[in-house]
Formats: sequence, structure tokens, C-alpha cells
Amino acid sequence: MNHARSAMVLFLLGAIAIGGYYLFKEQHLENAFKASSDASGAKDRIRIAVDSWVGYYPLCSAELKKRLRELGYVLECVDDGADYPGRMKQLQQGNIDFAVATVDSYIVAGAAVRYPGVIVSVIDESKGGDAIIARKTRFASLNDLKTGDIKVALTPSSPSEFLAKSLAVHFDLPPLAKSKPWLVATDGSAQALQALQQGQVDVAVLWEPDVSRALQDKQFHRLIGTEQTERMVVDVLVAQRDLVAKKPELVSVFLQQYFRVLKRYRDEPKLLQQELVLHTGLAEADVDTMVKGVAWASLTDNALTWMAHDAKVPSKEAAISSIESVISVLTDYGDLNRNPLPDADPYRLLNSSFVHQLHLQSNAGFTGAADALPQAKQNYAALSAAQWQNMREVGTLKLRAINFSSGSDVLSLDDKTRLDEIASTLSHYPHFYIDIRGHSGVRGDAAANRQLSQDRADAVARYLELTHSFAINRMRAQGVGGEQPLARQPGESERSYFYRLPRVELIFLTEQL
Repeated sequence: MNHARSAMVLFLLGAIAIGGYYLFKEQHLENAFKASSDASGAKDRIRIAVDSWVGYYPLCSAELKKRLRELGYVLECVDDGADYPGRMKQLQQGNIDFAVATVDSYIVAGAAVRYPGVIVSVIDESKGGDAIIARKTRFASLNDLKTGDIKVALTPSSPSEFLAKSLAVHFDLPPLAKSKPWLVATDGSAQALQALQQGQVDVAVLWEPDVSRALQDKQFHRLIGTEQTERMVVDVLVAQRDLVAKKPELVSVFLQQYFRVLKRYRDEPKLLQQELVLHTGLAEADVDTMVKGVAWASLTDNALTWMAHDAKVPSKEAAISSIESVISVLTDYGDLNRNPLPDADPYRLLNSSFVHQLHLQSNAGFTGAADALPQAKQNYAALSAAQWQNMREVGTLKLRAINFSSGSDVLSLDDKTRLDEIASTLSHYPHFYIDIRGHSGVRGDAAANRQLSQDRADAVARYLELTHSFAINRMRAQGVGGEQPLARQPGESERSYFYRLPRVELIFLTEQL
């Protein structure tokens, strides 16, 4: 018996030794592969779970992978076919660092695993990128969904299902009730499109690029899309909680490079179009339609509109209102009987510190100079027409209008005195660009009015440049003629109103970072 036991022990020790040898050998080979290749410079690997929604394309673009690789990070995108429950489990287990999700899918799928991540950024808002597509001969409008038996193909636990639930609640569509005899569950939008094309269903809820693909067939049309909704389908980037706590620099680097890539696509829309043509196989016109259905959220949008407020940068906290709206819809639909968030507190799902810190850093370096430098020494980069177009007006920071005599573009002494005062005010805000917007009256020839308003804007820009050394690159003078007239004030006489119309406004602008 003792001999047999000893033999068994020796056998087990031998097996462990052999296993250890092969494990050591494999690790040695892995290290050799890494050390002898370009992978030797990699600091870390970043894994992000995504699906085919076009809004996620910049997150997995070759441009972002290249930028991160130059900083020593390897980006790996895992397409799980919109398996949101599985995606949340992977996040909980630490198998992925980031997960993309819609607000609704994170609220529902995240609850089962106690919300394993925090929202660090809003990615985009669907503005036509999600839609209900139907066969024209059967369903002409949403009202046709209210009667009869219908079959709808969509992906469960996805933005498609939430869109259907929202419409069921908002438009009182009993056939789309919680019992779900209408549901034909699919694995992703492409499969839902296939079910529609093959006649298995007459209605499908799709996301881009499948919406554009469906509409190429004239027998289908859009019943409703998210272009007709506000903050209903919002995509967010969720970072694993341990990652945020232990490797905050990785989260910051990833977001910084992502927003820079997003900015490049915004400044060079043709580049994004070309890449999406290759990525989707769609024609340029269809890609243009598809892109219009996505409202990507810039760093500036995140800091000023979406994310929870920062002491230095107030925000509209739209992400909080979106979370609360989703919970309201799911409760009315019958999916929820209580608020599933920890302590019913939506702030538990957000970490806005990354976008606010990046925004402050980016804004501080916006002009390439410190606050203390005089206006004349600021280094304002020249902006292209597309970059000016993408600038964002800063809240209510509007200055007193410069009024002109009728038909004149000559600055009066009073105008110059007012501009001197304005120049002093502008010196306190060196990081903002300035839109000098010329207006005219609404009567007379439109083209002549536009030219007169342009001359007025040019006169103001010229005065600020020559008298106060304002950098010419910082200012854009544009004339809009009578196309954007002031609103008439209650009780204002017609004479007073027309007197106020010929003017020049100076408006602070900030870059969409």
C-alpha cells in the first residue's frame, strides 16, 4: 500500500514538473516573440467590446490604434454582436477594459452584475442612425402598428429594443406590449435586416449601416427614426471600475487620443467618408446619409453638455437626464418595478473627472500660450473653413453690438470707443476665438445687404487688429445680411426695431475638442 502511495505521489510530482516545464517553455517562447519584435515597446493592452454600430467606428479605427501604439498601447476591439449581458459579464470579470453601450442597455444589462463600470464619456447620440423600417405595402405609418398581428425583428437588450419600447409607451402601441408575441429575436442588426429582406417579418428595428442598406430597396421605408427624437438613444463608453481605480492614466490616455481622432474626422470629413466606404461597402452617398444619423459627442460636448458638472466647468448634465428618462420609460413599459441603480442615484454610474480634466488641459493649451501673455503674443492657429464651421458658441458670452448708420460700413467715434471697451473685456478670455458677425436690415436687395454686412464685420476686425493687436487668425469676419435678424421686442416700435438691425456682434467661440 505504501509503495503504491509513493508511486502515486511520484507520478503526480512528475506530472506537475512536466506541466511546469511546458508552461515555462511557452512563456519563454511568448517573451522571446515579444522581445524580438515591434511588440517589445508595448506598455499595456487595451481591450474594448463593441459591435457594428457606425458610431463606434472611431473607437476602433486604424488611426486610433496607430496613435495608441506610438504611445506604447495595443488596442484590441472585440465585436460581440451586441451581446450586452455577455459584454457586462466580461467587464465584471476584467476580461475587457472598456465596453460601449447605450444608456438603456447599460441600465438593464449592468444591473445583473451590479454595474461593473462607470460611464467616462458619451460617445454619440443617434440622430437617424436607429430606425423602424417597414414594408410600404403593409405599414404606412406608426398608427398601422396599433392593430392586427405584427412580427418585428430586432436585437433584444439593444438600442433597437429600447426604441421599440419607447415608441410603445409614447405612442400607445398595444401590439408591442411586454408579452412580446410580436418579437422575432435576432443576433444583431444585420440579421434583423435579413429577416426583413427574406419576408419573415414586415417590420425591423435596425441601426446603421443596416438602415441605409435597407432603404436601398424601395419596397421598404422608414416609419420613424431617432432623428425625430431627443436624447433617446445615447451611446456611452463604460470603463471597468478596477481599471479606473488602478490605472487612471490608461483611461486618460485612451480618451485623449480618441477625442483627437474624433476631432480629425470632424475637421476632415472626407477622410471619414473614405474609410467608411471601405469599412461598410456602401456607396459614398449612402455613407453620407449614414454619418448624418450620428451626432458624435466631442470632448467639449462632453464637458459642457453631457457629463456631470465640474466646479470649474458647468455642464447641462444631459447624461443624468438621459439615465432618468430611460428608467422612466422602462418603468412605464413594465420592465422595472423600481429604480435598479445603487441608492437610486444616477451619479453612481458616472465618472466625469476624466473629460473635465482633459477639457481643462486642452482649453489651457488651446492658444498655445499662457494666460499671462498679452493678446498680441498669443499664437492662434489658423483655422480652415471646416474648423470654423465646427466651432461652438460659448453660452451667453455675447458682447454689446456695434451699430452702424443705415447703408454705412464706417465706424463712428462712439463705435470705436465701444470697441476699445470690448477689447479690454476680450483680453480676459484669451482662449476663445471670436466670431465677428455682421448684420444688415431686412429690406432691399439680399445680396447687397450681405455685402454691406460683410464690409461692416471686416471694419470691426480691422480695427481690433490694427488698434489693439488682435491676432487675425483669432477672428472670423462674416456677413449674414438680413438672414438672421434680431427678434422684435414686445412693444417695440417698427422704427426702433429697424434701427437696431444694422449691427455687428462679437461672439466667443471655442473649439470642439
